[in-house]
Amino acid sequence: MAWAAEPTFELDIDATASDGEIASSIAAMAQAMLASRDSGGVETSEEDLAHLRIAAGQDTAVAAVVALMRRLQAEGEAAKAQRWAPYLAYARARSEPAGFDAGYARALRGHLSGLDDLDAQRTAYWFVGDAERAQAELRQRLEPGVGASGIPLAGALELARRQSFVDVYRSAARLAPALVREDEERRYLVDDQVLIRTPQGATLSATVARSRNADGPLPTAMLFTIYTAPEANRATAVEAASRGYAGVVVDARGKRLSEDRIAPYEREADDAHAAIDWISRQPWSDGRVAMYGGSYSGFAAWAATRRMHPALKTIVPYVAAIPGLGLPMENNVFLSANYAWPFYVANNRLLDHETYGQRERWNALTENWFASGRPYREIDDVDGTPNPWLQRWLSHPAYDAYWQAMVPYGDEFARIDIPVLSITGYYDDGQISALQYFKEHHRHRPGAEHYLLIGPYDHFGAQAPVKQRVLRGYAIDPSAQFDTREITFQWLDHVLRGAQRPALVRDKVNYQWMGGDAWRHAPSLAAAATPVAFHLVDSRSGAYRSLSPEAPPAARPLRQTVDFADRTTRGHGYYPSPIVRDAIEVDSGFAFVSEPFERPTSVVGTFSGELKVRIDKRDFDFMVVLYELRPDGSAMQLSYFVGRASHARDMTRRELLVPGEWTRIPFERSRMTARRMEPGNRLLVVVDVLKDAHHQVNHGTGRDVSDESLADATVPLTVEWHPDSVVRVPLRTEDAQ
Repeated sequence: MAWAAEPTFELDIDATASDGEIASSIAAMAQAMLASRDSGGVETSEEDLAHLRIAAGQDTAVAAVVALMRRLQAEGEAAKAQRWAPYLAYARARSEPAGFDAGYARALRGHLSGLDDLDAQRTAYWFVGDAERAQAELRQRLEPGVGASGIPLAGALELARRQSFVDVYRSAARLAPALVREDEERRYLVDDQVLIRTPQGATLSATVARSRNADGPLPTAMLFTIYTAPEANRATAVEAASRGYAGVVVDARGKRLSEDRIAPYEREADDAHAAIDWISRQPWSDGRVAMYGGSYSGFAAWAATRRMHPALKTIVPYVAAIPGLGLPMENNVFLSANYAWPFYVANNRLLDHETYGQRERWNALTENWFASGRPYREIDDVDGTPNPWLQRWLSHPAYDAYWQAMVPYGDEFARIDIPVLSITGYYDDGQISALQYFKEHHRHRPGAEHYLLIGPYDHFGAQAPVKQRVLRGYAIDPSAQFDTREITFQWLDHVLRGAQRPALVRDKVNYQWMGGDAWRHAPSLAAAATPVAFHLVDSRSGAYRSLSPEAPPAARPLRQTVDFADRTTRGHGYYPSPIVRDAIEVDSGFAFVSEPFERPTSVVGTFSGELKVRIDKRDFDFMVVLYELRPDGSAMQLSYFVGRASHARDMTRRELLVPGEWTRIPFERSRMTARRMEPGNRLLVVVDVLKDAHHQVNHGTGRDVSDESLADATVPLTVEWHPDSVVRVPLRTEDAQ
């Protein structure tokens, strides 16, 4: 942090200070800031006043927090007011004559007892915060102030806010869990020892929560997970109960109380069906079940629809995976991003955080394997620890019957006659899976009641109650904020209780318009924008080649040579991190740029195309990356595609290329985006051969790519990109503002 201008405040501290000494020094600085405020020297917001009084250790902090919470509630900002509940409990405890711990218990008990179930649950959510991480970040922020003659107001306020957070959440971590549990025991019946027997003879463990005040059978909100964390699962079940449902969290086969073999992805279609059947027969169930959840839980919800139990009435999957299409391979190219994941979920009956958290090990592994030139099938030999689940998956390099049995496939989508709400993000790594579910459902069941909600979120942001304000360098529009769990239960209330559909879900496709700071709605992806075809032409347009609406009749193809034996060079990086870049440097492949747009123009949807290529081998993996290019040379990544040429037409069957012959390679499973571009901005497309440490290396022999090695790289790959290659980008011209 670079300290700015006056007024300034002294911070008497050195680099060796303890946490307690830091807190004392910031308290003294906060007291000086409050004195300056009282004399009219500085102005602060109501929020900062509360932080300052807490950091300064003043008894008047209680009044400051109460005033702030009342103002927020009066302005209709109840959710923001709930976030201040931990600060209120802390401030009241500090001023309690009976002692801090007794005061904290009295304050939190009193606060929760005055709330209904839902508000109590929402409030309890905010009592969880990472105080130790906040302390570490506070130390980092302190460094520019150590030894300085004075810290400007903005910097001093930030330090006070951070110290206030540390003080409040250290106390919350120590005292709040037992008090929240006490309040929940008063409100709910919770059973975390439930065992469900499946027809196949397996056992699933589950947690069930219901309100003690329920006056009859309830609809059930069920989440099925492999991420077994008992306290988190209990909180999830209680959250559903606080909203008037029977909350059920089911652990995957082999997890927690189940003694069966853990089998990621393979049994969910049967086991989710068995769990739904068990729920439907319980005396507390009204016979209706909804499934929801993100990532693996989203996949499990889709797996349940393969057999469509009559009790299943709706699903709300977020960032849902399709095993075999989105991970561990994408468009038949195996990715290493989830290499350590099987250890995390399958090493024990809970989660193996210790192994999964060895980030240096996993980062080094991919680089070491790439440098070694060994076959991808031997990557676990490079690591030194067998990875049996990876080996099992590598034995199915096409989207064959093994993968097809996990979720609906083909005509099976036609049987899914329940409402569906899919939620995902433009920058979700697995977005192509969520879109595949959406497209296949509508393709096989025209008129399906399936809605899509999508915006500028990554895999975790799409599931979160509060979205990151800045995602990998892109500052999201204020309108992009929404609470995923709130939308989920609004949807469940709509389907199961006749409530209105969530306001954001106005049509089948609901997308946040990046740059336009608004949500837009369309009856289908095709209706959102019109695809415009561009050719990849070898004529210069500044630093790039031309992305042209027409292909010149005499244009020559572009020739690229890729030496897979050279492991010191990489292909163009397609992964959107950062999303916004100061410039696009293309050391590998070719970049093509369109003419500047004369009017505001939006990209809305997924881009696709057909590459006309000629190679001297039998196969290759490739990428196509789409950017928005600005007049100053900076760029924003919008979407990308990675895939294998031999599976371009059929994910289930490999069709090798004929060396020396021109062939057309269609591609379409790219990521959706929605971005308003200003006049003068242009589209930039980069095409390249896939070559880096994060995927298999396809040497083009035609054998299983997992068995190819550096021994197959004696002859470089030659690719010719023909100008008849077409990239179709969905565009719509906007009214000038």
